[in-house]
Amino acid sequence: MQPDGSLEVENTVRGVLRDVLGLSAERVAEFREDTPLFGALPELDSLAVAGVLTELEDRLGILIEDDEVDGEMLESFGALARFAAAKALG
Repeated sequence: MQPDGSLEVENTVRGVLRDVLGLSAERVAEFREDTPLFGALPELDSLAVAGVLTELEDRLGILIEDDEVDGEMLESFGALARFAAAKALG
């Protein structure tokens, strides 16, 4: 069972990945907890990471500090969604 609001955050993360990376809605809808992101999606290069994080901040009303950004956070869809949920709902 997911905490209240986490599904909304997950959907926001999907929307950000779709919009910033130019991915199709169908492709992003297939992302699962273990779907690899950074290093696996050619669209998600270092410049795109900045765009994704900025858009998450805007859409979720959060602030992501530089020292919070690491490879683990971007390793999989689930890791990114958990990070965003912790920031938005924590």
